[in-house]
Amino acid sequence: VKPEGRKSSVYQPMDVSQDYQKGILQALGAIQILNGAMILALGVFMGSLQYLSHLFRHFFIFIFYTGYPFWGAVFFISSGSLSVAAGRKPTRMLMQNSFGMNIASTTIALVGTVFLLIHLVLNNQLFKDCQSLQSPDLCIYMGSSSYGLVSLMLILTLLELGVTVSIETLWCQRNFCASREAIASPPNYVESGIPSDESDSESMNTQLQISKES
Repeated sequence: VKPEGRKSSVYQPMDVSQDYQKGILQALGAIQILNGAMILALGVFMGSLQYLSHLFRHFFIFIFYTGYPFWGAVFFISSGSLSVAAGRKPTRMLMQNSFGMNIASTTIALVGTVFLLIHLVLNNQLFKDCQSLQSPDLCIYMGSSSYGLVSLMLILTLLELGVTVSIETLWCQRNFCASREAIASPPNYVESGIPSDESDSESMNTQLQISKES
């Protein structure tokens, strides 16, 4: 009776911790999906602004040359969906796919951050050229709008980067705890209370009896 009570007291916190990690994984996955959807919406909105004036096309040309708002959003939504699925049903395949997709999303977020920072630097250069145009006020207004939209996309990208790193850390901690649990779990002969030598001798006797009967 005592070993059973001790066993339940040891493994019960692990189950609670796993349920807590599942909830965190689903919440972070939902944030990823929302982030990807907002980045995609910003990309579509900035794409529609290009048709209003040639100046907007002048300010957004680098973003649409790289295509980051579209393929980046697809990666983020996909990794978020896998994270939510892995949190609901943490099978080995889903966890591995989620981990791999989050590594890819981390790389995409880093590349997107570099692209957006370059775009902001180029926008500052374009601001200086506004004074030489016929309508400098309109150019400055459109440049400020572009700067604000790209800055918002940069914030969302950095948030996505933090979420993907958090999911990867959670996945590594989960595997570490699982490996510790496997190491800490006693062998069958310890749980049954039979010493290892006696259990080995019993298994040998059983094999000899089977061979004699055959």
